[in-house]
Amino acid sequence: MSQPPRDWDKELAKIDRAMAQMPAGAPPAGPARVAPAGTAPAAVTAAATIGARARAATWFRVLLTAALVAALPLWPYAHACGSGLWLYLAAVCVAGLSALGAAVSAWRRRQGLAQLIALIALTCAAVLGAREVLPRTGYARASASWVCG
Repeated sequence: MSQPPRDWDKELAKIDRAMAQMPAGAPPAGPARVAPAGTAPAAVTAAATIGARARAATWFRVLLTAALVAALPLWPYAHACGSGLWLYLAAVCVAGLSALGAAVSAWRRRQGLAQLIALIALTCAAVLGAREVLPRTGYARASASWVCG
């Protein structure tokens, strides 16, 4: 099915007539947002209308996560083996999951700096966890045990 060729003179004449009908002081319309096929137009504009409360909630999550990850190296209890180790690893997992949630929240709200901080916190939590797990799995040069002997 081939379509007949367009008459560009007629198309441009329509545009000229539409521009002539616009008020003189009206600002020109910006580029139109085109929604992908099958999506509602409201989904396209939802990203543009993020409230201040949602942005503040994202920053609260990110800063709380960053504070938790920054406090983990200062863990006050012994975590060389046994239940202290398991509690420390649980805290590291909570910090990692919190950082992941904060990163997703920042991604959805299009907050680049918050996303960067959350991803740095996620990386730090992964490093802190790997520092304890890898020597106990035989991967690192030094070895450690899971239980206290």
